[in-house]
Amino acid sequence: MTIPPETEAQFQRRVVQLLETTGHLVYHTHDSRRSAPGFPDLVAARPGSSALFLELKTDKGKVSTAQQEWIDILRCGPNSAHIVRPRDWDLIVRLATGAR
Repeated sequence: MTIPPETEAQFQRRVVQLLETTGHLVYHTHDSRRSAPGFPDLVAARPGSSALFLELKTDKGKVSTAQQEWIDILRCGPNSAHIVRPRDWDLIVRLATGAR
């Protein structure tokens, strides 16, 4: 039996649950049609930590030029900005928990 790949929506629910469990407030734009193209899917913050910006992709999902530009510019400051996929779960846990 083959387990079907996780959809982006399923992956997002799992990431949001982890972030909320670790004390983050999480923001997601539910209808991005009127927003600037490429802005990351999730913004998370908690006291004592820099803002965390996450662009979520399935394992086969492609990153647009606009998405990469946002991640690159957000990395220039004190923020943490990443493109993550289900296979990056260990990294996501480290980011959520503040572990190195």
